[in-house]
Parts: sequence; C-alpha cells; structure tokens
Amino acid sequence: MSDIMRPVPFDGLLARIFGEYKASRSIFEIGENQFYRKTDARLIKVFGETCETAVGPAAGPHTQLAQNIVASWLTGGRFIELKTVQIMDRLEIAKPCIDAEDECYNTEWSTEYTLPKAFDEYLKAWFALHLLEEVFDPRLDGEAKSFSFNMSVGYNLDGIKQPAMQTYIDSMVDAARHPKFAEYLGTLRRWVSDEALIADLGLGSRKARLQSLPGRISSKLARGVTLSTMHGCPPQEIEAICQYMLEEKSLNTFVKLNPTLLGVDRVREILNTGGFD
Repeated sequence: MSDIMRPVPFDGLLARIFGEYKASRSIFEIGENQFYRKTDARLIKVFGETCETAVGPAAGPHTQLAQNIVASWLTGGRFIELKTVQIMDRLEIAKPCIDAEDECYNTEWSTEYTLPKAFDEYLKAWFALHLLEEVFDPRLDGEAKSFSFNMSVGYNLDGIKQPAMQTYIDSMVDAARHPKFAEYLGTLRRWVSDEALIADLGLGSRKARLQSLPGRISSKLARGVTLSTMHGCPPQEIEAICQYMLEEKSLNTFVKLNPTLLGVDRVREILNTGGFD
C-alpha cells in the first residue's frame, strides 16, 4: 500500500461511480445485489440525529477518502466516524498510520491529509451520499437522511484552538460559506440535470424529485465530535477539550477511551485474564 493518498475530483468521482454502475451494475466493485437497503422501520437516535444502522467505519486512514466513505455507505455503514484530524498535519512520518498485517502498530500523530484536503474529501462524500441515497434508497417526504457524519479531533486543546483547526471545525459545523460547498453544489446540479443519466438509471418518473435534491442538502455536515485520547492525552486535558467542545462549539461530544488511561497494571490484568499473556 502506498503512503500517498491521491484524491479524486468530485466530478471525476461521480463519473467513476455512475460509469461503473452503467457498465457492470456495481460501484467500486461492490455489486448492486450487495447494496444495503433497510427492510424495517427501526432507527437509532444519537444526539438528535437518526441513523438507519448502528454500524459504520471508525476513524482511520480509510475514512480520509470520499470513495471509501461511499463504499461504507453502500454496504450498510451509517454512522461515519471521520478520520481524526489535528494541527500537525504535515509531519513526514511513516504512513499509513496503522499496520495490521500481524501485530498492530500505530504511528503517533500520523495523518495522511492536510486539514483542507481532509475537509474536501468529507464534503465530496457528503454530496455523493445524498445523491446515492436519492438514486438507490430514496427518502419519504419528511424522512431524515440515513447517515450521520461524526468528526474526530485530537490531541490537545492548544492545537484545537489554532486557526487551521478552527477553520476545519467551523466548516464541518456549517460549510455554507466555504467556496467548495457552492462549487460541488453546482457540480451536483449538472449531474442531476443530465437526461442521459436519468434515463440510464431509469429515474424518469422521479426526475423532478431528483433534480430538486441540491436544494435539500444541508450545509451542516456534523453535529457531533469524537475526541481521540491517544498519544498521551492526560485526563485534565480530556476534560478541558470536552468542556470547550460542549460550551464553545456547542457540539455533542463523544470521548474515545484509550485503554492506557487505566494504567499498566489494570491493562495487563485484563489482557492476562482474557488469554493474552
């Protein structure tokens, strides 16, 4: 696996998705018969948002790419925890950050993308999922979208308060003023107005609904944040970050507990009694 991830432009991403679907009834080699479609009315509610399922990808190198987020949604992932971002986004260190061929290794402070590039991928995925949902699993009138984006940040409060991180967080909360939001909205309008695409997908009877999609997409990508507590984040720092996210950013806040916070003796005891001596 290369340590360099190369993003696909939004227009190119949609061309790949629908070009492959037209040719082979698959998307990213996931056959249409494997696309997840919910068959009952049960939903989970998390901090005022609904999700069709309680599963989805955890933060990692894979959730930095729009096409991987799309693949997750196609196969049933609905709670999308985006890759953890932090202020040191240009470190030249080993990547990808997790190597799990045998034992698992994690590279400290690793990120494959800069903050602007990470946001760009999430924004592309946001629009792509709304479009795929409208095409393959349309909502009823008044029904909420099937998925939720949860941003993930680390690893100290000082870094979170830096301008680049503030821009990232604020753009995830509401991207309306971000130039890429308007650009991708325009791209989406062109795609849903494509008569050939509508014919290929057999959506003539739903043409008006499909073409109204751009006006129904919210600019608010994330209402919640997960705090990653890895890399030696002490308890008082965790508390300070949570307080900041709740009080200053008004974000629903999850804390990802790091086992090492329990202390070496307790962790060792859990491993030993679990058969991992």
